[in-house]
Parts: sequence; structure tokens; C-alpha cells
Amino acid sequence: MKKTAMNRKSISENGNRDLSRLRWDDARVFLAIARGGSLSGAAASLGTGLATVSRQIERLEAALGLMLFSRHQNGYRLTDDGAALLERAEALEQAAEAFAEGSAAQADVAGKVRLATAEMLANNVIIPALPKLTAQYPDLTLEIVTDVQTVNLHRRDADLAIRMVKPERGNVTIRRLGALGFGLYASRDYAARREGRRDDTRFDTDRFITWCETHGHLAAAQWTERALRGRAPVLIATTLSAQLSAVIAGLGLAVLPHFLGRQHGLVCLQPDLGVDQEIWLAIHTDLAQSRRVRVVSEFLTALIHASKDELERAAPASHPARFC
Repeated sequence: MKKTAMNRKSISENGNRDLSRLRWDDARVFLAIARGGSLSGAAASLGTGLATVSRQIERLEAALGLMLFSRHQNGYRLTDDGAALLERAEALEQAAEAFAEGSAAQADVAGKVRLATAEMLANNVIIPALPKLTAQYPDLTLEIVTDVQTVNLHRRDADLAIRMVKPERGNVTIRRLGALGFGLYASRDYAARREGRRDDTRFDTDRFITWCETHGHLAAAQWTERALRGRAPVLIATTLSAQLSAVIAGLGLAVLPHFLGRQHGLVCLQPDLGVDQEIWLAIHTDLAQSRRVRVVSEFLTALIHASKDELERAAPASHPARFC
């Protein structure tokens, strides 16, 4: 009792708080003693030794500059200061439990998620951002399928997809993420060669790069067909990456996403062709509540939203081209 009285006197006289000594784990000891009413009861509930409990509560009192308990022969009782801190200590306990539950839930995100998307979005938007996702969920494997023409979510060919066309049927949950802007692009050399006919918005003497027949339903392909007015294109390609390479090489003009044109230093001849495409996220309904699928879908949603300006923004142009 003499030692206890000296400790009480030391704390009350100093009144100083040494917060550098404060350890959040000591709050557990404080709660255990408050609930058990003794050091031995607290030690038993925490699965630790009596001396450890005693040391931790003395350290907590010294760090706070307060006497939290009055010591009696039949146990420990909260002082007024200790009672005032009880609710806050319980809030700390609840926060620690929530933190642990969140960590456990995060650790449960594991396995493979199959994503179907266009190659241009995969290579230029999604994959560069993946290190952030994989750092947060190291046990998650993402499989990206870029052959979107053959992927069917209803058949479970993929778990979720980012599409440029709104899905109209199937057992899927859809969400609009944004839009992808398109313009008519040329290489700098090609644009320089046609400088004398800069006002020519019919493009009667220009060479065009376009999609193959199986992609003729695309708005970009239909715009190019109208621009050609029966002429033959200089190149027909099955992929957007091939068309981009052809434009960079100076082979001709092509309808490309604005973000690709800017990335490769191309010249935008017409920024608004009326062929912009909406970006849709589709998830197989049966998998919508899967945690790993939900994690990927939330990542993709945030990514597309954050990239809105980059994906939609067009370079200025003064002469819109329209073909009937």
C-alpha cells in the first residue's frame, strides 16, 4: 500500500502526460481490470501474467498522468478519472475490432477474376493502374480477355466486362461508367502534307484506314465508309492497335480515341464526329456479390471515373465534318 500511495502522489503532483509512452494495447488491460475488478482477473481474461498486467496499467497511468484505479485489498475500483475514460477505451476497443475485421476481409480477397475488355483499354488504361490493386490484394489474380467479340458473360466466359455497347440481354448487372471520345487523326507528317487543303472537310483526296467487314457495325467504321464515298481504303485492319500504328506511320487518316491520339502526338483534324461510345460495366448477376469480383468492379469504376477527362476530352477543331 505504501508503494501505491507513493505512485499516486507522484502522478498527482506531476500531472504531466508522457504520451510517448502510450501504447494502445494498454487500453485492453485497462478495460480488463475495469471489467474484472482485479489484476488476477484481468490476467486470466487476457491470457497473460499478473506482473505484465500490473506493469502495463502502471505504464498507462504514467503516460496519461492520471490514477485510473484505486487499489483496495479486495480489488481495483475505477477512480473518477478512470470512469471518465471508460467509454473512450471501449470506443478504442470497437475500432480495433473493426480494423481487425477489415484486415481479415481484405485477406479473404483471393482467387482469379476474369475481365473481358477492349485491348486499347486494357493496355493503356487498366494494366498501368493494376499495381495499386495487386499491392492491396496480393492474393488476387486478374485474367484479362481482349477478344471481346467471342466472350459471353451468360456462358461464364468472363466474370465481368467493360464494353463499348450497352448489353441488352443476359443475366447481367450493368452500370454506365463514362464515355470514350473519338476524333479523326493523322500523323504530323501527313497533316503537314495536306496543310494547303486544311479547310477540306470532305477528305476527297485523303487516304483512310478502317475496320474489316466483321466490324462494320461500329460507328467509327460507318463514319469512315461515308467519308470514303465509295473509294477504297488504303488499309483494312481487324484491331485498333493496327490502325493506330498505320496512322503513326503516316499511311492515312483513321478514327481513333482521343486519348490514344494525344498519347502518340497525333494531329486531330476533326474532334467531334458523333461516334463517341459509352463505357459500360457488366457483371454476371450471380457473381455480383462475390467479394473478389466486387473489389475488381469497384477498382474499375473508380479508375474510369478518375480518367473521365482523359478519355472524353477532344482537341479543338474548327470545321466539323458530316457525311450523309
